[in-house]
Amino acid sequence: MGMGNTAKGLWTMERMERLGRYVLLQAEGVFPLGADTLDLSRFATVRRGFRVCDLGCGSGALGLLLLEREEKLELTGVEVEPAAAELARRNLALNGLCGQVLTGDLRDRALLPSGYFDLVVSNPPWFREGGGHSGGPARCEERCSMEQLCAAAGRLVKNGGRAALVHRPERLPELFAQLGAVSLEPKRMRLVQHSPDAPPSAVLVEAVRQGRPGLEVLPVLLRTERVK
Repeated sequence: MGMGNTAKGLWTMERMERLGRYVLLQAEGVFPLGADTLDLSRFATVRRGFRVCDLGCGSGALGLLLLEREEKLELTGVEVEPAAAELARRNLALNGLCGQVLTGDLRDRALLPSGYFDLVVSNPPWFREGGGHSGGPARCEERCSMEQLCAAAGRLVKNGGRAALVHRPERLPELFAQLGAVSLEPKRMRLVQHSPDAPPSAVLVEAVRQGRPGLEVLPVLLRTERVK
């Protein structure tokens, strides 16, 4: 995540978690690893040699999970919170991995070259600021709106490249509109449910820059795994 606020000051607690062959160091005050990140890491299209950018990378968990699937990636993370960005760098170093994590605002057009990436991924804030939803500041669009996120993804991904993210189902019309406004054509979608009789709690979407119209709707993902 990493586009909302994280706690200021010193971290008071750290813990280690195993992610396949890698380990993830997590710290209090940095957005934790959750099921949404796990789902997105398995959903996004990843191929050997891809240049991948994680917008709002937080601790770098999503990048590690993508490298677990395909270790030959060129990984870049963008994170506005200095403490979270530093933790992401530590996680790369801890696992002996190459990659860069930039401390900066994804809305900054000078931060990264346009049209450079094969894949842009993000687990962004889900709720409009002041919308009354729970989840704390990190889940609200305090610093970066959906429109700004999609604009950044559309700018950074090359023609034929992909943007994959996880969001709330009730915001799908808005999400599709914002993706379309920057020439990102939704091509794959999967709803996520906690049980067969529960309404969807999340949606996974992958769009292709300058892609042809046509959306593949995958079977619903029933979330049966628990994230510690």
